[in-house]
Amino acid sequence: MVRAPGQTGPVTLVFAHRGAGPGGPERENTVAAFRAAAALGADGVELDVRRAAGGSLVVHHDPVLADGREIWRLAPAELPSEVPSLGEALEACGRLVVNVEVKNLPGEVDFDPGEEVARTAADVCRRADVPVVFSSFSLSCLRALRRADAGAQPAWLTVPADAAEAVAVARRLGLGALHPFEACVDAALVEAAHRAGLAVRAWTVDDPARVAELGRLGVDAVITNDVTLARRALGRGPVG
Repeated sequence: MVRAPGQTGPVTLVFAHRGAGPGGPERENTVAAFRAAAALGADGVELDVRRAAGGSLVVHHDPVLADGREIWRLAPAELPSEVPSLGEALEACGRLVVNVEVKNLPGEVDFDPGEEVARTAADVCRRADVPVVFSSFSLSCLRALRRADAGAQPAWLTVPADAAEAVAVARRLGLGALHPFEACVDAALVEAAHRAGLAVRAWTVDDPARVAELGRLGVDAVITNDVTLARRALGRGPVG
């Protein structure tokens, strides 16, 4: 199980969604946001990885820029300066746990059926000296990540209707975690996942009462847009 630096007990970690969240102090999925997340006391950062031209990987949630240009057609030098490479993002996260969500879905303009994004992401992260957790909605992508890095135990991003089935799929694929939509998380899902040796990291939760409930259920991490709120809800208080 991936733990934050210094963690020894069963603490529910706080992951900053897209850095410090879309409403955070810095623009999401940027170097500034990742640094801000650390300053706010996040244990980890969730970020989104897509392919740009030439096989390079960059951090951006959508497949197109605000001006409509498709990222996969652009070389890194053609991208806005605030869009970091995956390597730059990992460096900015320091010793935070980094949840690298690999974006490669059918129907999106940058879809790559060859799953080169997964293989390249695994290679970049393997060479970086940071704790990394991969995740994806795509089972094909998760299989590619496992093939690219035998030691990786990626997480399935899912909206499970059946906890037992979600756990069974994750075990069959050799995954290390489930990342369920927070509204789908209950005691049965957490217990089933933990019995199977799977971590549970819930996304995206910003209601303090729900954060506290998820902590009581024993989820391994909450992914949130408000790090300070989540820390307080879990009884950890503000940094410093």
